[in-house]
Amino acid sequence: MAVKKSEIYSSLWASCDALRGGMDASQYKDYVLVLLFVKYVSDKYAGDPDGLIEIPEGGSFADMVALRGDKEIGEKINIIIAKLAEANDLKGVIDVADFNEEDKLGTGKEMVDRLSNLVAIFNRPELDFRNNRAEGDDILGDAYEYLMRHFATESGKSKGQFYTPSEVSRIMAKAIRVRTRSRFITRT
Repeated sequence: MAVKKSEIYSSLWASCDALRGGMDASQYKDYVLVLLFVKYVSDKYAGDPDGLIEIPEGGSFADMVALRGDKEIGEKINIIIAKLAEANDLKGVIDVADFNEEDKLGTGKEMVDRLSNLVAIFNRPELDFRNNRAEGDDILGDAYEYLMRHFATESGKSKGQFYTPSEVSRIMAKAIRVRTRSRFITRT
């Protein structure tokens, strides 16, 4: 069964709630989107030798699930993400959030509980991406846009002040494509 966007959005907002307290709301996306990415690619490509993303040994979402309640969960999540980043040339892209940062995530049991809860949110059965066959569906892009829209609303700004809305991006892409084609035609 296909994953419903409403389920993704509900999980994203629940994960933001789990992070409240230690960091600015604008930083939630750094943690939430990385977990969503790891969950998505693990579901879609784990065990697939021809997959777009290689899921290395010790670099999957299942490895994160196994850490729930572990007193070193933050450090070990960082290691899992680093393995996935290394295997797919994504260093500096998906490994920028520090899941062991006490100033943002708390210390001791507080951090363990917060990160265990965060992983559990993405481990819900309704977020199983293995059977999602929606071609051309930009789940991660839509999730990012959802979070930005809600952060803009929460901060009292319009979404256009916080990020470029997808509608504007599509119009700009079309305009650039038309202009590029007309330049090419006039030069030949």
